[in-house]
Amino acid sequence: MSAFYVGYFIGYVNNKMECKKIKKTIIGKSRFLFIIGTSILLAACANQTGEKVSNKTTNKIFAIHQTSISDPIMTIAHLSEHQREWKNTRYRLGGNSKRGVDCSAFTQITYRDLFGIKLPRTTVEQAKAGNKVDRKDIRTGDLVFFNTGRGPNGKHVGVYVKNGQFLHASTKGGVIYSDINSPYWSKAFWQARRL
Repeated sequence: MSAFYVGYFIGYVNNKMECKKIKKTIIGKSRFLFIIGTSILLAACANQTGEKVSNKTTNKIFAIHQTSISDPIMTIAHLSEHQREWKNTRYRLGGNSKRGVDCSAFTQITYRDLFGIKLPRTTVEQAKAGNKVDRKDIRTGDLVFFNTGRGPNGKHVGVYVKNGQFLHASTKGGVIYSDINSPYWSKAFWQARRL
């Protein structure tokens, strides 16, 4: 008789534990959906900056993802999503699509699609846009420039994200995050600009 009660008790405990797991899963998914919904709502309500641009091939206005570049939380979220969309894209000098992209085309596309801001095509021209920012004052969304000695003009550009990370089209890894404070990038740092 006692074996019956022990078996019943173990079954009861296992059932309670399963209920707790299910409850945690439901609560976790609810929180996730709440955060996603709130992010979409905030993105839809965000102030637009810069000039709206259209894609000539589809006549589509890029307003869905556009957010104010001065909103660091939304900017980081959009840059993360943008990186996921482009992460398998290889580097190609002169390229400006997901079949291959160079660093200045990637920043040009990023600013156009995410912020509605037109940037010049080349790194040298982009290095004249906006206002120069001291390295210690760099913030999310700033353009960061480097003297790499590679390519036609020896310059490289990316978009600063946070915590020393910037997003760029790398000659070795395609569209990736890199650390601005790593020995290579720290030594090559040239300037930062804010639009």
